[in-house]
Amino acid sequence: MAMTRREDEDLWPRLERGFLDWPARTSQMWRRFLDDDQFKVEEFTKDNELVVRAELPGIDPERDVDISIIDGNLSIRAERRHEEKVEERNYRRSEFRYGSFSRVLPLPPKAKETDIKATYKDGILEVHAPIDSAPSKASKIRVDRN
Repeated sequence: MAMTRREDEDLWPRLERGFLDWPARTSQMWRRFLDDDQFKVEEFTKDNELVVRAELPGIDPERDVDISIIDGNLSIRAERRHEEKVEERNYRRSEFRYGSFSRVLPLPPKAKETDIKATYKDGILEVHAPIDSAPSKASKIRVDRN
């Protein structure tokens, strides 16, 4: 296929624009990929508690959710399993979707890890981590002479 001179002159600028757009396109692709692999969370502090709310619709919290404290971080892992089968007289359809998701969020330095509680209602996992509000005791540091 022969190109006219004008098409040929137009080709290189179009290719260069494509290469210049490449990093942005790549980051958008990765962002979409990573967003699909995670779930949305909201975190805020209320009444001396860190509250983390996570959107996890369609899961069984007793079977599909694991909440752990690892090195001062709150780790939430979930697995979603969805299977749907439709069988009619001349029609059969089967769909399934599986996926595991995780988020790791830093806990405040004064969080009481032993008192963390979690609840699940209407597709929302809510984790409450109490924060010790007692002021730390002042201590005097002695200066040694050399």
